[in-house]
Amino acid sequence: MFYTDNKLQFPVRVDSPDPLFARALQQAIGGVEGEIRVAMQYFFQACGARGDARFRDLLMNTAAEELGHIEMLATAVALNLEGAPLALQEEGARDKAVEAVMGGMNLKNLLSAGMSAMPVDSDGVPFNMSHIYASGNIAADMTANIAAESTGRILAVRLYNMTPDAGMKEMLSYLIARDTMHQNQWMAALEELGGAQGVFPIPNSFPQEQENQDFSYAYLGFQADGSAPAPGRWSEGPSVDGKGTFVTQPMGALGEQPDLGPAKPNSGAQVEQM
Repeated sequence: MFYTDNKLQFPVRVDSPDPLFARALQQAIGGVEGEIRVAMQYFFQACGARGDARFRDLLMNTAAEELGHIEMLATAVALNLEGAPLALQEEGARDKAVEAVMGGMNLKNLLSAGMSAMPVDSDGVPFNMSHIYASGNIAADMTANIAAESTGRILAVRLYNMTPDAGMKEMLSYLIARDTMHQNQWMAALEELGGAQGVFPIPNSFPQEQENQDFSYAYLGFQADGSAPAPGRWSEGPSVDGKGTFVTQPMGALGEQPDLGPAKPNSGAQVEQM
């Protein structure tokens, strides 16, 4: 169950409305790095969480917070669209319209949403939930969440650097700070689950003796001349999960050239394939 007090989580102020920046903010709402993505990701992870109830609580609380971020950004989009022309008949509006369109304003916000935000990215493409990762494995989900918050923070930083508006910078500074916390809380959750040596490889419930251990910690090189790939922490020494030792080896083809045999009758193939 969710509740609202109809107030914003953090103040949203736009000093100088900018329709082009409204379009940029749409990426933070409906882009693959945006708030709809993380809100739904954490929500569905929470709905499927099994075991320690604290992790479900952590996920659901953060999902609720992200819904508030969507509300903030949608408000910011609407306030920035105050600078968009409503009618070409208004004095100077034709010039404003041309300037807005040439400047990259997304007219969909005006024409389809009446100068308000939409569940779309900066190109007007609707968010389709294809970037929601909820695996049912708490460690895999926490790992995915670190990446989600990292790309979200990158986007928020880019938006912060894009605008001179003090009010928008204040709002984005808050969102950047929350991304910092969320990155850290997901890392802390992994630490609580046992850290790298307790969590990985995911799922840790699968017996490693049942995998082909000749390749469990081998860094494979695919250079055409058979030379070794560039070395790094991942190519020698103890593995990060503490369960093996990294080695480097060139990779040759272990299988044969595939031969699927002739095509079946009535399969729509050419005579020469049968």
